[in-house]
Amino acid sequence: MTVLVTGAAGFVGSHVSLALKKRGDGVVGLDNFNDYYPVELKRARASNLEQAGIFIVEGDLNDQNLLMKLFKLVHFTHILHLAAQAGVRYAVKNPLAYVHSNVGGFVTLLEQCKNSQPQPAIVYASSSSVYGLNSKVPFSEDDRTDHPASLYAATKKADEVLAHTYNHIYGLSITALRFFTVYGPWGRPDMAYFSFTRNIVEGKPITIFQGPHGEELARDFTFIDDIVKGCVASLDTALPSTGSGGKKHKKAQFRIYNLGNTQPVKVGDFVSILEKHLKKKAIRNIIPMPSTGDVMFTHANVTRAKHDLGYNPSTDLSTGLHIFVKWYKSYYKEGAGHEDMLKGYKPY
Repeated sequence: MTVLVTGAAGFVGSHVSLALKKRGDGVVGLDNFNDYYPVELKRARASNLEQAGIFIVEGDLNDQNLLMKLFKLVHFTHILHLAAQAGVRYAVKNPLAYVHSNVGGFVTLLEQCKNSQPQPAIVYASSSSVYGLNSKVPFSEDDRTDHPASLYAATKKADEVLAHTYNHIYGLSITALRFFTVYGPWGRPDMAYFSFTRNIVEGKPITIFQGPHGEELARDFTFIDDIVKGCVASLDTALPSTGSGGKKHKKAQFRIYNLGNTQPVKVGDFVSILEKHLKKKAIRNIIPMPSTGDVMFTHANVTRAKHDLGYNPSTDLSTGLHIFVKWYKSYYKEGAGHEDMLKGYKPY
């Protein structure tokens, strides 16, 4: 395979890129290195990729000319589209960033893929957030997803609808992956597990949200290695697109999969596990959940992914957090050079 990984300097993108490269696939990365969270971490991930022989193009997915040139230079067999403006709460502050990246960027990419000869197969990141206000658990791919609770979720739902349209009209082979709260080494500093770790280490309070009746939030925390396996299996089982010259010749593959751990954990219990690995107590500040689009719980049904992809999440939360804490301490220790950072976690 020759794979274009968008968002290659991101959390999931960097891990999957390394896994693909290690087994011998051709990998080209694309990333705009935006400053939603500290760019230094993205640069460090990119340095890991470059050391592994992966070339990263710095640019915006909405740049049609850049994409055109890239697709002329490299004949991609597959696209792994992971670039996005992430985060649920930040969408309240900067909604246009989400429309620009998550909707506009995706359409620009789909247009380029549709016009390519031959058309690549596409695997892209959706999100468990599309289940929105769904009260039936565990969440199944056949459940309704037309009541999002956040703007971020709405853009991810829009991506799924757009993907279906391009699959139907142009014969693009497309697979959507609904990720459930991914965590692990080289992760995103805006995620709760990361900021909790930082605050506990620094002796600062952590904020834990509660529902209107005092109920705790629960999340289906999924370790990065399990997500990587799901992404790679999706690429391996993606059938070729069926269009050419912007026209569909026959029906193309269209799939949606949940990639989760299947064992939701209450945030309070999650913090207790973190305390154990950090050997330090958290200062817990419990407040009502703000109305910015967070949901009370997530829980994945992964039966379809198990059957079709052989997906079998194998890392429990305590093991995953132990690996994350070890990496965190190594990466952020005072005076750590790049070589020390790499010692923290190199699975691929």
